[in-house]
Amino acid sequence: MSGLSVCFVCTGNICRSPMAEIVLRDLAERAGLGDAIEVSSAGTGDWHVGEGPDPRAAAALTARGYDVSRHRAKQFETADFARHDLVVALDRGHERVLRSWAPDDADRSKVQLLLSFDRGAGTDVPDPYYSDAAMFDSVLDTVERACAALFRQIEPALRKGPS
Repeated sequence: MSGLSVCFVCTGNICRSPMAEIVLRDLAERAGLGDAIEVSSAGTGDWHVGEGPDPRAAAALTARGYDVSRHRAKQFETADFARHDLVVALDRGHERVLRSWAPDDADRSKVQLLLSFDRGAGTDVPDPYYSDAAMFDSVLDTVERACAALFRQIEPALRKGPS
């Protein structure tokens, strides 16, 4: 893998970050650029390591035609900074944690908020975990818009390939 590596990070890696991972991977694959990008996700906590997506997240994704079968939750580790070009936080809390874990300024600069790519969308993707299925659908709407905006920004570099 010599292309771009992106990791989305939320709290437990079963709701928001897997949604973003699956959506961005799908966008890249549909554009014929799946081999030019590595997309993953992780959580700041270890509560759900090894689990699949939350059933409500899986249902929202599946209803829109996304494949959720590959996802298994994992925890983000400091060593992950070396493996990723972009570490995308789903809210400001994750952003603060990730920047505090970054070993240096170069790694801190890799941390960006997902909604920073979707101008006017706010800062935090709401956590649907303690809500209902409708909230998961709403969060997926937000994630799809922001991932589309992110993909528009990185697509030229993916098409160009490694320099």
